[in-house]
Amino acid sequence: MRRFASSAAAPAVLLLLSAGIASAHGIAGKRFFPATIQSDDPFVAEELSLPTVSRTKPSDDPSVKETDISTEYSKRITPNFGISLGATYVHLDQASPRNPYGFQNFEVTPKYQFFESDAHEAVASAGLSVELGGTGARRIGAESVTGYRPTLYFGKGAGDLPERWNWARPFAVTGVFGYGITSRKQTTSTDIDPDTGLVSLNVDHHSNQLVYGGAIEYSMRYLQSEIRDLGLGDFVNALTPLVEFAFTTPVTDRYGEKTRGTVNPGILWSGQSYQIGFEAVIPVTRDTGKAVGFVAQLHFYLDDIFPNSIGKPLFGGTK
Repeated sequence: MRRFASSAAAPAVLLLLSAGIASAHGIAGKRFFPATIQSDDPFVAEELSLPTVSRTKPSDDPSVKETDISTEYSKRITPNFGISLGATYVHLDQASPRNPYGFQNFEVTPKYQFFESDAHEAVASAGLSVELGGTGARRIGAESVTGYRPTLYFGKGAGDLPERWNWARPFAVTGVFGYGITSRKQTTSTDIDPDTGLVSLNVDHHSNQLVYGGAIEYSMRYLQSEIRDLGLGDFVNALTPLVEFAFTTPVTDRYGEKTRGTVNPGILWSGQSYQIGFEAVIPVTRDTGKAVGFVAQLHFYLDDIFPNSIGKPLFGGTK
């Protein structure tokens, strides 16, 4: 679980780690990896993101604004294997009498954490995200085809650098590399003009895609506990400034599809049982849009809130 017991003094932190928290999910060695917002982290977890709210302008049309409200629930089946369920509600504001709204397709992601090195503050997992075609509202762009995305997740802290590199040791990176596979390359649909009654045939093309992203993080908690306590206080020590990035690249641009991506600078505050995060959403490709948006998240660590019930894996452990 991605958690860390708050502490104002380095000896207390070290005592907690030696008592067994180092084996908890979200911690590799002395490194705590917070839950990132835009790209999934490599840990199998007992968590709930509710809500994640974003506001963006996804096109060049200045009249179109998109508000997304998302939730994701992650449950461990065993200590190293879990399943996440995700849903996103979309509302489009545009210069027309109708503002479409509804859910995007629901998503299911089993994930297995197969590697962890405490000495090198490293972790890796593999998962398969399945977007269930036809479960969302077509009026907000939910596709009728099912998508499968095998994905590799990793995290690495810089704490194993030599002491002369102490300025860099609070840094960490996480990454996501996936390959999205569509169940159908092409779908057709019909629309009826309510004024003329004319029927039009629509052909939608679906390409396989590379999905990749990650985060560069600076842990104030690691600086305080492992490098130097600057006396900044508990609140500042619980902060993680970071820059996330998220990109999608079609395998072929046969149908005019282009790379879409954003860079997202922001900050996370991680407490004992919950986390608050805020990031700007900056488009970095022409097809992603031009305006800067934002995303904010409230995230709960269920193993800390319900340690004796739903916060435990179903089989094979109590942590």
